[in-house]
Amino acid sequence: MQKVYFKTFGCRTNQFDTQVMMSKLKDYQITDDELDSDFIVVNSCTVTNGADSSVRNYISSMKRKNPEAKVVLAGCGSHSKGESLFEDKKVFGVIGHSEKENINAVLKNEKPFYQIGDLEHIDSTIVEEFVGKSRAFIKIQEGCDFRCSYCIIPAVRGDARSHKEEVILEQITKLASNGFGEFILTGTNVGSYGQDHNTSMAKLLKKMSMIRGVRRIRIGSLEPIQIDDEFMELLDEPWMARHMHIALQHTSDKMLKLMNRRNEYKTDYTLLHKIASRGYALGTDYIVGHPGEDEEVWNGAMQRVKELPLTHVHAFSYSKRDNTASASMKPEIRGNIAKDRHRELTAIIKAKNFAFRREHTDNLEVLLENGKNGVYHGFDQYFNKVSVPSDEDLSSNWVFLNDVEVTHEGNKGRI
Repeated sequence: MQKVYFKTFGCRTNQFDTQVMMSKLKDYQITDDELDSDFIVVNSCTVTNGADSSVRNYISSMKRKNPEAKVVLAGCGSHSKGESLFEDKKVFGVIGHSEKENINAVLKNEKPFYQIGDLEHIDSTIVEEFVGKSRAFIKIQEGCDFRCSYCIIPAVRGDARSHKEEVILEQITKLASNGFGEFILTGTNVGSYGQDHNTSMAKLLKKMSMIRGVRRIRIGSLEPIQIDDEFMELLDEPWMARHMHIALQHTSDKMLKLMNRRNEYKTDYTLLHKIASRGYALGTDYIVGHPGEDEEVWNGAMQRVKELPLTHVHAFSYSKRDNTASASMKPEIRGNIAKDRHRELTAIIKAKNFAFRREHTDNLEVLLENGKNGVYHGFDQYFNKVSVPSDEDLSSNWVFLNDVEVTHEGNKGRI
């Protein structure tokens, strides 16, 4: 039986999509050895120039290390770079998002293929197992209706569309019966879930929480304007992870306007403090070095960051994307300045995270993942990483910790 290796780049949505493809393979064997594979399916990311480069470099390295393998490009990069890579014969085949459920048939192509499909498809696959994971990612929607000036994702994922509620709940029911207790909701723009089905994120969460075995629910990322009163009513529920990721992207109103964002600092400030007061850790996405971000803007933005109760940050240095509004904006920010600003921002949030962890050393509920050399790692309800030494195999076990040791590198607990 021919062997297939999956290489996944990018976000949690891509991780879920890889699981979909794995679940559809019937006539092939999945392998974790890329050098002993007949096919290498690259589930690509294209959100930045760096993401594109990583994918290209990986494909080139596989052509050298395993020249007999047929490389198939999937994911967002197939819609932005697939045609050129296919024409240059860098890959054997290209499939778009709508074709991933047909992966078993697609791999039977004996000749090079380019099957890009459409951007209106929505998965119907029920994923019952997550290979090598203790937490389950659940994709609840696809695409985005926002048109942020820097972002190419709507062009490669399509407009926002929700998965059917019954399919989501069926999938969670099966995963819970297979031993999964933590579920992470993901998608291109998760908070838009339900707008096309006359429902909402809050209603879905309530139904999820009633499924036997569901212990903790995390939400990948929400836009500030998507957090309504109905959602706020759920914050005290015991199954809600005490960490929320709210995508601000910036704290300067000038930059938010240039980015064509739908949030502004005044309301962001009020919202984040309101949620933090309910005992939540808070993360955000933040873009540094976007055109127009002069020194005065940056200094003011960092002062505002210091005023926010943030504990985690996913910081990006701006990367120009073709066919986006930001690509033609001036003045551009030099790369070395963007790197300095990236370091400044992450240092501020790291200090905030350290202070938060020092205040939350007890009553930590941690789902441990696979261990190595007698040390197991997992995340607590605040999405802070915790290491636990043990002579017993604690993989995929829940543990309750008190009086954890807080270091700059992470938390250390003992059973």
